[in-house]
Amino acid sequence: MGNSGDQNSEGVGKDIILLCVGLLFISTTGVLARSIQLSAIHIIGWRSVFAAIFLMLFCKWKGFSLKLEKQKFWMNLIAGVLLGVHWVTYFISLKMSSVAVGMLALFTFPTITSLLEPVILKTKFSVFHLFLGILVLLGIYFLAPDLSLENDMFKAVLFGVFSAVCFSIRNILMKQQVARANGSVLMTWQLIVVGGVLLPYLIWDFKRPSFGGVSGILALALLATAIGHTLFAYSLKKFSATTTSIISGLQPIFGIILGYIFLKEALEWNTFVGGGLILSTVLIESYRMFRVAKNKTPIFKL
Repeated sequence: MGNSGDQNSEGVGKDIILLCVGLLFISTTGVLARSIQLSAIHIIGWRSVFAAIFLMLFCKWKGFSLKLEKQKFWMNLIAGVLLGVHWVTYFISLKMSSVAVGMLALFTFPTITSLLEPVILKTKFSVFHLFLGILVLLGIYFLAPDLSLENDMFKAVLFGVFSAVCFSIRNILMKQQVARANGSVLMTWQLIVVGGVLLPYLIWDFKRPSFGGVSGILALALLATAIGHTLFAYSLKKFSATTTSIISGLQPIFGIILGYIFLKEALEWNTFVGGGLILSTVLIESYRMFRVAKNKTPIFKL
């Protein structure tokens, strides 16, 4: 029994590491979004087109069939639209603020997920997950500007929160599918949806990007999207959408560090406090998952 528990905990450790690698790649979106001199719609459109190509080549190399059942097709269509709206509004938030504010505003989504997952998937409601979500919200509070629609920073936060709602619903829908379908295939179809919807606009309002812009879009497509989001989709097969969302609190920490290194964005005391609260939820939830994997009663089980 003990050996089985150790193997389970090792498996959880490997899955958490893969999720963290995926989050590191995804967190590059903040720096890249603020560096590429194109609109949010142009960046997301070209990102989706190139990422879809990368993933289709990957699926062909691995021998994955891109065929989907009718029900999965329509669910992926909805998830793809939600993913596209999430990305566009998130990038608008980043363009209007900073990497720190944009990414931390998005990270209201663990709280939103903890509230929506029991309703949509008919699972048991966890008061403890709600508590962790509240800690994330408290972290966001330290970054909140004046509550006025005349304030661009506040509008950036609103765009980030709306993006979080779309991302939460999309992740819950993905959770229903990844147990029965390959994550790379699902992600490929969602990228095709996003790229297909935005491609006519990209052609109609064509903007020629600079060499740096092309490099940034390719990095977004390959690292942040094709690899990062595929690893994130894989994690949904291993953990609940809520657990995955909470561990994803590492993403803004990674993003803020990258913003400081590459964009020289100043780090204020409130950024450290908010980031520290978010990071604490990641550590607590990771420890709780190890306790469960070892077949022990979790120290927190409300």
